[in-house]
Amino acid sequence: MYDPRVLLDPATDAVRRLARRGYVLDVEALEKLLAARNAAIHRTDEARAESKRTATAVRSAQPDDGPALVERARALKAVIADAEAEARRLDAELQDVLLGIPNLPSDEIPDGDSEDDAALVRSWGEPAAFDFTPLDHVDLGERLGILDLPRATKLAGPRFAVLRGRGAVLERALARYFLDLAAEHGYTEFSVPTLVNRETMTGTGQLPKFEQDLFKTGVGDRELFLIPTAEVPLTNLHAREVLPVDDLPLAYTAHTPCFRSEAGSYGRDTRGLIRMHEFSKVELVRIVEASTSRQELELLVGHAETVLQRLGLVYRVVTLPAGDIGFAAQFTYDLEVWLPGQQRFREIASASDFGTFQARRAGIRTRAADGSRSYAATLNSSAMPIGRTVVAILEQGQQADGSVRIPDALVPYTGFDVLTPP
Repeated sequence: MYDPRVLLDPATDAVRRLARRGYVLDVEALEKLLAARNAAIHRTDEARAESKRTATAVRSAQPDDGPALVERARALKAVIADAEAEARRLDAELQDVLLGIPNLPSDEIPDGDSEDDAALVRSWGEPAAFDFTPLDHVDLGERLGILDLPRATKLAGPRFAVLRGRGAVLERALARYFLDLAAEHGYTEFSVPTLVNRETMTGTGQLPKFEQDLFKTGVGDRELFLIPTAEVPLTNLHAREVLPVDDLPLAYTAHTPCFRSEAGSYGRDTRGLIRMHEFSKVELVRIVEASTSRQELELLVGHAETVLQRLGLVYRVVTLPAGDIGFAAQFTYDLEVWLPGQQRFREIASASDFGTFQARRAGIRTRAADGSRSYAATLNSSAMPIGRTVVAILEQGQQADGSVRIPDALVPYTGFDVLTPP
């Protein structure tokens, strides 16, 4: 949760920084709302103080003064109740405003608001030169008999997929492989709920702004949301906790299903495994000291890159521009794999530094050896989404005879090294 005084402090330069991501901070409205909230709190405090003085006076009052003092005490109760209600109303309004303000983008990232404005950081591998016209993953999957989109649509509608046979084995093998690599890098594996409450979603920034993008359900009178990523439960494991600095960094991972409404049209992305309502993913989350978050981001993106390198997948890393980073992020690297079927690089994962933004919302603090407290910083990266990795393996591994080579690193997990048409 933002401290409004920080946003209004000229040293924070919040207006300029937020404008880089297309957000207009209404300083005047924020100042008025903060002043009104503080005035209501002041009125409440003054009325309480007078009420205490009046109560004391009643106990020592002369008989002639007693009735008037008692009447004043009763009136003050009503004044206090009204002032408290007004303070709560204004505070709730202020909190709603603050919850809707995105994170301040780092000055290190470029300007712009689209993938065309991203800055290339590095690339790995060279796209293969096929002596045939490469197919996209949908055509490949259907020819191999491992992808069944029509039956998925029959079951649940568009933007769902059924993988069968060796396709399902490949999906399971990737999850195991990703988790083993995460463990190699020191991440503790968790099994977490995929249904979480509103407070948990708010802590990482999905609510209140993106409620329309979430799937919501409930149990009795309990409101629950299906998670869009394991980042949500993993980060909130430490909500409202104080973590000793000596215990940091914390490195967590989980393999979960993820659910997203993916509202809007994305052209070819509505076909196949690129952008689905339900998919599975292995997530990496780090909770660290705020002063180290930038260095930790480099470590984190390196862990994600290791996954792609060991699979032998051609990819590149780009820095997203200020207008294209996520709501909670201050700095984001995108990892993009080469897809021969589209003849372009496409995002497969993002690694983001959130600074203290999520920790403030979730109440995750740190305690130093001297007892001083501050907010932690949080980071996360996909490592990797299963469906998009399947896409990359199919398209980059396709052969002229219609088969697909499986990366050597996966063979111990799949038990086969090639996918062939039936």
